[in-house]
Amino acid sequence: MPKAGGFNILSGMNLTYKLLSSHLVSGELKPGSEIALKIDQTLTQDATGTMAYLQFERMGAKRVQTELSVSYVDHNTIQVGFENADDHAYLKSVAEKYGIVFSRPGNGICHQLHLERFGKPGKTLIGSDSHTPTGGGIGMLAMGAGGLDVAVAMAGGPYYIAAPRVVRIWLTGSLRPGVSAKDVILAVLAKYGSSGNVGRVMEYAGPGVATLDVPSRATIANMGTELGVTTSVFPSDGETRRFLAAQGREGDWIELAADADAEYEETFELDLGRVEPMAACPHNPGNVAAISSLAGKKVDQVLVGSCTNSSYRDLKTVALLLKGRKIHPDVSFGVAPGSRQVVLELMREGLFQILVEAGARILENACGFCIGNHQSPGTDAVSLRTSNRNFEGRSGTKSAQVYLVSPETAVASALAGVISDPAALPPVPAVTLPERFGIDDSMCLFRDTAGEGVPGAAIARGPNIGEVPEGSALPESLRAQVAIKVGDKITTDHIMPAGARLKFRSNVPVYAKYVFEPVDPTFHDRCLANKAAGVASVIVAGESYGQGSSREHAALCPMYLGVRAVVAKSIERIHAANLVNFGIIPFSFADPADFDAIEAGDELALDGIAEAIAGDGVATAFNARTGRSFKVKTALSERQKAIILAGGLMAQRAASSTAATAR
Repeated sequence: MPKAGGFNILSGMNLTYKLLSSHLVSGELKPGSEIALKIDQTLTQDATGTMAYLQFERMGAKRVQTELSVSYVDHNTIQVGFENADDHAYLKSVAEKYGIVFSRPGNGICHQLHLERFGKPGKTLIGSDSHTPTGGGIGMLAMGAGGLDVAVAMAGGPYYIAAPRVVRIWLTGSLRPGVSAKDVILAVLAKYGSSGNVGRVMEYAGPGVATLDVPSRATIANMGTELGVTTSVFPSDGETRRFLAAQGREGDWIELAADADAEYEETFELDLGRVEPMAACPHNPGNVAAISSLAGKKVDQVLVGSCTNSSYRDLKTVALLLKGRKIHPDVSFGVAPGSRQVVLELMREGLFQILVEAGARILENACGFCIGNHQSPGTDAVSLRTSNRNFEGRSGTKSAQVYLVSPETAVASALAGVISDPAALPPVPAVTLPERFGIDDSMCLFRDTAGEGVPGAAIARGPNIGEVPEGSALPESLRAQVAIKVGDKITTDHIMPAGARLKFRSNVPVYAKYVFEPVDPTFHDRCLANKAAGVASVIVAGESYGQGSSREHAALCPMYLGVRAVVAKSIERIHAANLVNFGIIPFSFADPADFDAIEAGDELALDGIAEAIAGDGVATAFNARTGRSFKVKTALSERQKAIILAGGLMAQRAASSTAATAR
């Protein structure tokens, strides 16, 4: 079997299955079957990393077992109160002790930085951030995961997923001036929507791929997360090689592509020359419309940045379009670069000055506005953003109308004061990457001890650093109350609000007070009352429950409050995995019509539930209010069944450790 750079090149396969097969630990590469994968790299960010590392510590590993693990601080860099500073100190000390590279606050956004400095074609990467698939832009198999799954990988364990179905996005032609990668992924979202794609991978191919640089591919792979797919993958080609060479890492390049006779579930052909400027309208990334249909709508705020569109390519384009122009006086315009490298390169070329002269507010190299941590719009304001999510209230202002657009559309609209087609602006030259970026890794600490660590290093634990709660074994039968009933497309932001609340992420009892706060602020009190009475809580939901972030707190905090099951029409991939990890059963309705017959407050009896989980996953729930029963079901692997029965992965590991000690 021929090899390139140590990577097995398999014949007759799509690229996704080549990457999977080269990292397969166990399982069958058959769509839907659970497989275990060797993980080469992990990343965490500070909003999810503290809990991941607390869990890693509990596992007792002496050091990380991956080829590379990186801890980024990029989410909660606004430090109002002691909590975020405490968390950053904890993360830094853990990184030193266990052999993790630590990216300091201000260095940049994890996905942009990882692409620049650490990503390698052909490698596997999981990250405790749902936009980790950005790495697919350079031919990685990069996936978002819950923090506990990342902790297991750092400790040397495999990562489990269902072998995916692969959709080929066949690109032809080339983009017209004023149209960019953001418009491409919005066109894909217009085709496939933001739900119903669980278990799929989007694999990009065709002659149009060669016309897209790596930052453009990364934008598309990044927002593939909004489709709900496992990940997105691009080939590694000459363009990938040029990008890595510009980063001084040409030695990390290998060529990767699907075979000519590779098979796919389906193919979607997209002519890049026919793509037009698009926007995702409030309040979902899948709510896509052409800019031409929105033109003229007054704009109050425009923000450029986030892990989706904060690259050198994006911000140089913004600067060129702004040269000699001023932002409309009614528009607040902010720019958040993706990394220090981007900032320094713009400064070297005299482009940073253009942004300031045009009236831009220069924001920190961080996620910030994307997670609602600052720059919240005014009441009923219209905000155009180049970020990847526009869920209701995510900006920090529930009444705001947030549209997701390309950097080109953002500039055109910021100048005009209304939503505008970038074709209205004089065209600027296409941005090409420098032959070599200025490289400064001084804000990436502990590179010399990466993988080895400093065993004697002390861990900094301020009062905001809490304990990891454990679940309890699943009883034979459950008496439960429907603590809340919600509709379709409930996001992890609905379940666990981000923004200012994220500073409590390391202290579960405190953060749990805000579960479902945007939907029903009384949820926490009701669950605690149930728990005190010995009654479990159940969440009932519609389609696509758990969209959005990989934030495991959306499962961990409900577990702490006594939630034992979610019964939904459908549940998104990462959230379903997180529910299992924390002992919450991810049920679906055997008959979706039964959703309509349930009300919040209903008392449910689920007899023989442990036996059902151990068996075929089908259980009967009796509703005391209606006097009728209905069927619920879950499809779990044998591994997942054992986790649920134990009350979660940490409880299972604790029980195994106790049993081993007793022997």
